[in-house]
Amino acid sequence: MIGVFPGQGSQTPGFLEPWLEIDGARERLAQFSEWSEVDLLEAGTVSDADTIRDTRIAQPLIVAASLLSWELFAGHSTGVIDGVAGHSVGEFAALAAAGVLSTEDALRLVGIRGRAMADAAAAVQTGMSAVIGGDQDLVLAALAEHDLTPANFNGGGQIVAAGATENIAAFAASPPAGTRVIPLSVAGAFHTRFMAPAVETLRTAAATRTASDPQRTLWTNRDGSVVTSGSGALDLAVDQVASPVRWDSCMAAFAEAGVAGIVEFAPAGTLVGLAKRALRGVPSVAIKTPDDFSAADHLLTGERA
Repeated sequence: MIGVFPGQGSQTPGFLEPWLEIDGARERLAQFSEWSEVDLLEAGTVSDADTIRDTRIAQPLIVAASLLSWELFAGHSTGVIDGVAGHSVGEFAALAAAGVLSTEDALRLVGIRGRAMADAAAAVQTGMSAVIGGDQDLVLAALAEHDLTPANFNGGGQIVAAGATENIAAFAASPPAGTRVIPLSVAGAFHTRFMAPAVETLRTAAATRTASDPQRTLWTNRDGSVVTSGSGALDLAVDQVASPVRWDSCMAAFAEAGVAGIVEFAPAGTLVGLAKRALRGVPSVAIKTPDDFSAADHLLTGERA
């Protein structure tokens, strides 16, 4: 069984509210807020969609929610998750879940990552759009024609295009046959050359942290391979800021490894949706609120819900 952690764009206003009903959750989030330098309690309960779209807020908010749900579920479940992976910023949640980074170091680095990527995004007007369907080769050719980067290969017939705002608009005005182009609620062209300054900032910060070798199987979204070195995993997560996310390769690796099931941690739903299209027959559960713990536990233990 594997646990997966979502990336930016998975957050919605007020999604942390149900988690605060659990004893200790509010205090834990207060600690996460100190480490990440973001008021996560406010961001996850009363802030509006535009506020939590800000990369400085969104990235720590998502990783904090993932790690809170991971910790609380671990205290609830008798099942075992023996492998982890994260999409985009979710890779830092995966590093913490794998024991590569402490929770504190993961959140401190994500706070730095979010601020650095926001600064890089502010330098040029850029954005991202999901391209769904169509022939992949034709889609990639069209992106190149418009000087856009395939920033995420999400599998299930979905590629995320990233680049200058006007180039994305031109691409969307005349998309390849059989595709739909959906603008994403993110503030920049992440995982592209536009993020190079953020890579250097994050690399400097990461050099001050201790990375341990993974305690459970850890897949990198650089290419879907298993990473056995803690320092190597952290280096990949840093470089990934300006390189494409190969979630399609991760899912192919899950299939090759014969994974028996997938549990997605909060704010969940996106990765389970991709898995249902690309990994047909592999059961999955999205932990959106604590009410989903039972279904996830049943998946891990093999019991009937």
